[in-house]
Amino acid sequence: MSRAKRTRIRKSTKVHDRRARDLPLNAQVAAVEIDDPLALEPGEKIVALRSIRNDPLWRLHSHHQIDEARYRGGRAFQDDWEKAERGPRAVDPTREYVDGGQSREPITERQRRAVLRLNRIERELGADGIMLVHEVLVQGLTMEQIGQRGQRWMDYFAKRFRECLDRLALIYGFATSNEKAAGKNQRPSG
Repeated sequence: MSRAKRTRIRKSTKVHDRRARDLPLNAQVAAVEIDDPLALEPGEKIVALRSIRNDPLWRLHSHHQIDEARYRGGRAFQDDWEKAERGPRAVDPTREYVDGGQSREPITERQRRAVLRLNRIERELGADGIMLVHEVLVQGLTMEQIGQRGQRWMDYFAKRFRECLDRLALIYGFATSNEKAAGKNQRPSG
């Protein structure tokens, strides 16, 4: 009696397109490939649309105007800014009510390290560089909003912002000085 051959089914990791077809008129989105949350097998991917309206850094990255090292350096700066920021906080109803003012929470080690990195970045970028980086990465302004004085100012701010992102990538260790020199050959569109 002959044995029945087993046929192996090849499982390929397909990318399923589940993008919305009916977007609002003023939507600003970019296609990204992410892990499929409904996948039966690990590693399956889907294409999703990510809003880039209030994220100038992702917009630059999705349009290939900045590379991965610059993008990650900008995200690391945003992360440090969020750690170091100590502003007004929402009322926590789970905490016990106490008359009088609230005592300040102690500064954590993560906050202290973030502040030290931000101080170093401020020294390296200078006053105009840190202002530009803060306006784009923290306040979410676009180059068009910053350079409302005209095209020359917008071109200058776009070039200066790329230089600042290069420095951030070097400071946070996402790029080396050799990669920075190679990155100068990239297309300087803003």
